Amino acid sequence: MCKAIGSIRGAAAKLRKRGIKVLKGEEGMGTVEVILIILVLIGLVIIFKSQLTSLVTNIFGKITSQAGTI
Repeated sequence: MCKAIGSIRGAAAKLRKRGIKVLKGEEGMGTVEVILIILVLIGLVIIFKSQLTSLVTNIFGKITSQAGTI
């Protein structure tokens, strides 16, 4: 029983240290990285808008046509 409690306390201490690291910003993604990723994704959507529109239209067309066969 004492080993289990010690193990739980050790795991809790490790989790607490990890949480403090993340909150201090020593690890994880920063705001700048997230903004850059979002900007790249928006740029890709703008560049490939017509291809994405036709792809989605085709997919929904297939779903609609095959819905009656179920």
